[in-house]
Amino acid sequence: MQAGKRMFREAVVSLLPLLLFSSLGEVHAQVSSVAQVRQPILVSVRENLDRLLAEEDTDDDQKLTANDTFVKGKGRGDKRFWLIAINGKRYEVLGTYHLSNLLQELKLAEDAGSEVAKVDFEKIFESPVQRISRSIREIYWIGLTRAVDGNSLCSILRDEKIDTGPRRYLYVPRTDPEAYKYFKPFDGFPCKATEGFPAFRIKVERLQAITPQYIRKLDGKHGALSLALKRVFEGGYVGVPFVVPGGRFNEMYGWDSYFEALGLLADDRVDLAKAMVDNFVYQITHYGKILNANRSYYLNRSQPPFLTSMILAVYKRLPKNPQTKTWLKNTFEAAIKEYYSVWMNENRLTKTGLSRYYGRGIGPPPEVEEGHFNAIYKPHADNLGIGVETFELNYKAGEIKIGELDLFFIHDRCVRESGHDTTYRWEWYGDRCADFVTVDLNSLLYKIEMDIAQTIEGEFGGGLKMPEGSEEKSSTWFDRAKKRQALITQYLWDEKHGMFFDYDFQKNKRRHVYVSATIFYPLWAGLATKEQAKSVVRNVLPLLEMAGGIVASTEKSRGPISGIRPARQWDYPNGWAPHQMLIWQGLINYGYDDIAHRLIYRWLYTITRNAVDYNGTIPEKMDVVKRSHEVFAEYGNVGTKFAYITKEGFGWVNASYQVGLKHLPPDLRSYLDRLFPPEWLFER
Repeated sequence: MQAGKRMFREAVVSLLPLLLFSSLGEVHAQVSSVAQVRQPILVSVRENLDRLLAEEDTDDDQKLTANDTFVKGKGRGDKRFWLIAINGKRYEVLGTYHLSNLLQELKLAEDAGSEVAKVDFEKIFESPVQRISRSIREIYWIGLTRAVDGNSLCSILRDEKIDTGPRRYLYVPRTDPEAYKYFKPFDGFPCKATEGFPAFRIKVERLQAITPQYIRKLDGKHGALSLALKRVFEGGYVGVPFVVPGGRFNEMYGWDSYFEALGLLADDRVDLAKAMVDNFVYQITHYGKILNANRSYYLNRSQPPFLTSMILAVYKRLPKNPQTKTWLKNTFEAAIKEYYSVWMNENRLTKTGLSRYYGRGIGPPPEVEEGHFNAIYKPHADNLGIGVETFELNYKAGEIKIGELDLFFIHDRCVRESGHDTTYRWEWYGDRCADFVTVDLNSLLYKIEMDIAQTIEGEFGGGLKMPEGSEEKSSTWFDRAKKRQALITQYLWDEKHGMFFDYDFQKNKRRHVYVSATIFYPLWAGLATKEQAKSVVRNVLPLLEMAGGIVASTEKSRGPISGIRPARQWDYPNGWAPHQMLIWQGLINYGYDDIAHRLIYRWLYTITRNAVDYNGTIPEKMDVVKRSHEVFAEYGNVGTKFAYITKEGFGWVNASYQVGLKHLPPDLRSYLDRLFPPEWLFER
């Protein structure tokens, strides 16, 4: 059947040059030799920009989208605009997509300080796929790149998630005196107010010993954590760069960075992907782990571990020379150190021999928005006859001690370390994340064990000398991986359902009622047998494949939603870029390329369709059931709030677009550019 589909698609693609009408609603004529050499149009930027918004932005959100409806009798919102050149000549622009492209190009020119600018018709009428991909490559990665150094402190210290009053804090580890010497002169430096953020002064401090007690004492003084510095030839320093997710996430995140690195590598930004690995090595060296992100309130926890996969993806693209080999050795030494000290420590290694997520800490996580835990506090506050706000203050201060709440926040930190914050995945007699060994984490650790084993064997002759003098043997790591694979089969594989499930090691039961996208992680890690992979594809894919891609969970697994049981963002109906990318690769690993291509097309179509209809929007997540960016669960949808033009998109969604395009066969890319809905192309 798949072969027949390919033959059909190839036949249609051969006729594409003859087709004049696209799903964008525009007539595409053959480009003449005159059009190919047409010069850009010289226009007054502000005059055309103001007139375009006045005529077409009918909902006054400073964007041109499908929501801008026609206003009868006022000549507004008819999706037709006449661009006027400085010589008076008029040029018609039709349709939401092309009008939003024009708005973006005019805004870019204005931001560049141009009163008069050239408008390139090739960009106004650029194909959707090419425009999105080019924007990611040329604009969004630049917009998301940060560094922690003197040139960027004022921007990196801004943080929407906390309020520290007139000061913003930078913390430098005690183990890096050179960095402290560099940053100390910036103590007291004034940073000007920006739109939506008040002025403040920089406060530079050294971290003390990282303990839950110390981190709790930082409440009201939380701030950014320094990352790696690089000496430049003038004798000064610059921060080693990294990519942030975007929006309110203005710091370097753990698992986001792996997927962002894949996107950077797809766009040949090997230098930036390598720099992100270097920052992770710095974090392990000075903070003891890859952090949830480089803010002091994240010092208690990590995120899903992808370091060895990230290292090897970068190493594959580097020139093979002694310097690169040294880099590989140093990075793998850090990965081995983190494996032992974090993922195999007494908090995370369980009696099953498998590991769990577990974030250390005292009380509620500081970075949550005001009122986030009011529903949790209220019954306890009512029992004591005090208000919720008073209860929260007293509980945080340690004046009220309630073991049930302490346990709740252990599980809450576990959810946050998992990256899946939040979900009903571990709601089994209460939200009990820390009581589960999970499919995703143990698949990731198996992949790390195999990466280390294969790298030591293939690159270091079977043995790797560690800095303290010990030696890591490839045979030992192969044995570890084999043991974990057996334990995953024992505890997490359910033969009856033909799926992998998280295991509750407190109740000695599998969580077989919750079907999640994480069931595919063993395919990505390569630990599933061919029979297990076939079973997962047969049993799980039909439950999770939606119109717009893979959904985070089934609706049945999530359960009913109500006022007292609100929707959570890592559940049905939402789809997330990391799940899509891991599942694509997992399917390809086991020879299911056609299915992977179908899923890639669904996801890229969803992104492209929304960008075309909503002024280039590239958001954090998607409702893959409705193929919509309008997601309102919990924290909303980062990347949807901007004026005129997005200059960032969202990190791992940008990456999924670039990686997906690399995998997509030419015929499907042609259909995507013409916005053919997936149901017209695929049986499923």
